[in-house]
Amino acid sequence: MVIGEHLVGRADELGSLDHALAQLDRGGSCAIELVGEPGIGKTRLLAELAARAERLGHLVLTGSASELERDLPFWVFVDALDEYVGGLEPEALASLDDDVRTELAQILPSLTAHATAPHAALQNERYRTHRAVRALLERLATTKPLVLVLDDLHWADSGSAELLGALLHRPPAAPVLLALAMRPRLVPERLSLALERAHRAGTVMRVELGALTSEQAHELLGAQAVGTTATALYEESGGNPFYLEQLVRGLDRDGREARTGAEKVALAELQVPPTVAAALARELGGLTEVARLVLQGAAVAGDPFEPELAAAAAATDEPSAMDALDELLSVDLVRPTDVPRRFRFRHPLVRRAVYESTPGGWRLSAHERTAEALARRGAPVAAQAHHVELSARPGDAAAVAVLREAGEAAAQRAPATAARWFDGALRLISDSAPAEERVRLLLARAGSLAATGHLAESHAALLESIAVVPAEALALRVRLVVACAGVEHLLGRYPQAHARLETALDELEDGASPEAVALMIELAVDGMYRADLDAMLGWAERAVAAATSLQDRALTAAALAVRACGAALSGSAEAQAQCEEAAQLIDRLSDDELARRLDALVYLATAEGYLDRFEPSGRHGQRGVTIGRATGQGDLFPLLYAVLGTALWVQGRMAESVEVLDGAVEAARLVDSDHGLAWNLCSRSVAAFAAGDLEHASATAEESAELATRLDPGPVTAWIAVMRAQLMHEAGQTSRAADLLVASAGGEELRMIGGAWRARCLELLTRCYLAAGRRSEAERSVQAARACADTVRLPLAFAMANLAEAALDIDGGLPASAAVRAIDAAAILEEVNAVFDAAGARVLAGRALAQAGEREAAVAELERARAAFDAFGSVRYRAQAERELRKLGRHIHRRTKAGATSDAGVVSLTARELELARLVVDRKTNPEIASELFLSQKTVETHLRNIFRKLGVANRIELARAVERADRTDGPS
Repeated sequence: MVIGEHLVGRADELGSLDHALAQLDRGGSCAIELVGEPGIGKTRLLAELAARAERLGHLVLTGSASELERDLPFWVFVDALDEYVGGLEPEALASLDDDVRTELAQILPSLTAHATAPHAALQNERYRTHRAVRALLERLATTKPLVLVLDDLHWADSGSAELLGALLHRPPAAPVLLALAMRPRLVPERLSLALERAHRAGTVMRVELGALTSEQAHELLGAQAVGTTATALYEESGGNPFYLEQLVRGLDRDGREARTGAEKVALAELQVPPTVAAALARELGGLTEVARLVLQGAAVAGDPFEPELAAAAAATDEPSAMDALDELLSVDLVRPTDVPRRFRFRHPLVRRAVYESTPGGWRLSAHERTAEALARRGAPVAAQAHHVELSARPGDAAAVAVLREAGEAAAQRAPATAARWFDGALRLISDSAPAEERVRLLLARAGSLAATGHLAESHAALLESIAVVPAEALALRVRLVVACAGVEHLLGRYPQAHARLETALDELEDGASPEAVALMIELAVDGMYRADLDAMLGWAERAVAAATSLQDRALTAAALAVRACGAALSGSAEAQAQCEEAAQLIDRLSDDELARRLDALVYLATAEGYLDRFEPSGRHGQRGVTIGRATGQGDLFPLLYAVLGTALWVQGRMAESVEVLDGAVEAARLVDSDHGLAWNLCSRSVAAFAAGDLEHASATAEESAELATRLDPGPVTAWIAVMRAQLMHEAGQTSRAADLLVASAGGEELRMIGGAWRARCLELLTRCYLAAGRRSEAERSVQAARACADTVRLPLAFAMANLAEAALDIDGGLPASAAVRAIDAAAILEEVNAVFDAAGARVLAGRALAQAGEREAAVAELERARAAFDAFGSVRYRAQAERELRKLGRHIHRRTKAGATSDAGVVSLTARELELARLVVDRKTNPEIASELFLSQKTVETHLRNIFRKLGVANRIELARAVERADRTDGPS
């Protein structure tokens, strides 16, 4: 009996496993983390967990990371899921969205045939892959609980580490148990942080395995070692089960240390007790020559390994390799897996020992032979790259091509791995290779490093590329300078970025060339980063003039849009006209033209968001996302997400806003940027507040506030303070909320908040002061709101100034005046489609009218507000409006039963919901609707659920009948 299979001394640990399984049986997801030194028994405990789960009828899937294959993207998940999922009938995955199946097909080879949509991936949207795997796990757990066992995660590749972090942060909404094992101090930093957060949140159970006691070790050894021998073995092993096992293997039949004349193996890097290393060396030395050679070939080929690859690495024929495999199985050095023709080493330490025992020259040749064998069988470049990197000669163009291709294949979903392959290609590239080829690799490496938050390294790679790019490659040089300045902006090195851009422009011979215009546009953006709006407008004007003379429509569009953005931010009187000019040109451009200058849509959507043009801002933002995904351009998505998400919730399109901003937060978590994550969390908090989800709004606001402590004061920290103040006001901490706003957002006039949004925040400050009994300060904030409106002269600002004055009137006993101001504000807001704030204004109007004794008018305003909040799905604010209605004696009746439909209910649908409902009438499927409206299928499904609820229907057929009946009766447009 192999003593490693005898589980003793782990009663507490087994109790933890049973607790996790019990939680799984109750229908919840959970995670358990086993931590311990090598050989301590983590794998054995995972095997026991798997056995217990299988006895309970659960689905158990297992995978393991491997020490020498740490750069195969998502390997641990491929190892666990690919074989099982590939064996499922196609209908088993039919319920998954097309985009989910497409994402899965990019990481699980067995699902390649399931991809139904064009391949699309962006470094900035790696979260889509994570969502797809979460959806797959939820699907697999629909019929019975799933136990996903992942071992040796201290060797996890970067893609797997990111994916695990995402699953820990947002676990599957199904009975899924993640059982994770790893060695301490070796866990990738990203995974370690995710585990620590999950541990603090109580969503993962940590089990630390220690050494066996002397009594437990004697029980484990049993009759194989007794008395002083057992005691000596225990002392030598330190109570480590694997060390005990290996020492016992080194005993002869009489229990004495076995002596052989076999050659010792070099195990200097094994880091185990010398006697354990010696025992393992003797075990390996007892093999026949062919078996030892094949074992060494297997150590090079991988863990797990295929016999054919082991034979190729060992340079032996396959029949001999199969005979040798029988010998290796008989002595338990390798073991079969659940996958046919795939085998594993008994323990990773055994594989490491065998690998280290091979002579350096032989090992190099073995990797080369393995790479050649993989190439002959058409294996993915990622599988080849590992062996190519370890065996290629400097200047080997074919090897450089393999590593470059592997990097490009991994870049979108596993950029950290891609950066490694690009770096390997750079080390091999010949000194005589064209400079453009080296620059291409440096630029790709810089992009991959930036996508993982390694901005300093990315910056260094860009500087190196600028140094080697040929002078005649003008367009490429400008592209590199712009990219370098962009990273410097992210690093907060604004003067350095400004000087770099100006120097590059000065060095151009033609100051009106396309390259010059591109630099002028970036200098305008640089002005925005440096809060120098005059400089921004000056550079934008120069860019417009130069681009117009070139008659380059796409470049002109970008210049016009950045000028409009600067004008909107500065409150220029010309902002509206300039924004309209940019929009007219951009709307005439094809997607192919705009793909050349996608930033035009970003600047335009931003300008429109600041100019109260919320519908076109959302439309242009969505077009930017669509084109970016189709063309693989995601660098500008962090800016687009915030603009688009805001435009959507302002219009009451809560489901779409939440989806966009959830993606923004998930994307920001992958970049390790405090600034980006803090901003996206704040934006998400605002959207959650608008949706009435105060719990989520509070959680995201607090997390963003924690990050803000590491940021310099500025617009981001100011907006975080605004959001926290909003929540404090809701919680009754009004005086504290007012003080936070004044202290963090630029004094009593909140100068750190730009455009019409400052008036919106001043309206909040007014309400905080009034609720705290600080009327004189409230009067000053009202004056500041009116001054802001008079300066920017935008509808949102005028409406918010009206609402601030209305709040002051109510506090001063002038409800009739307050009602007039609130109704005027609501009308203004509805004109610009700021329907969420308009509904809030009508609630205030209803309260004021009620105080003024105008009951019917109050009921009418509150009913309009209630219907609007119901349409948005803002249940909390709908309930507030209903409470006000009940105070006025109004009975609230809402249909809840399916089938209790009313033609009038169609009127309650938002414009977007009605548009979607008509597509249902036209018998469009969810994927077709998603494509036509530029939405995800998830958003379509959310809208349909809201529509079913509003109309009291149960399915698409009843929905179509309700819409058709309403069309016949009322003819809604």
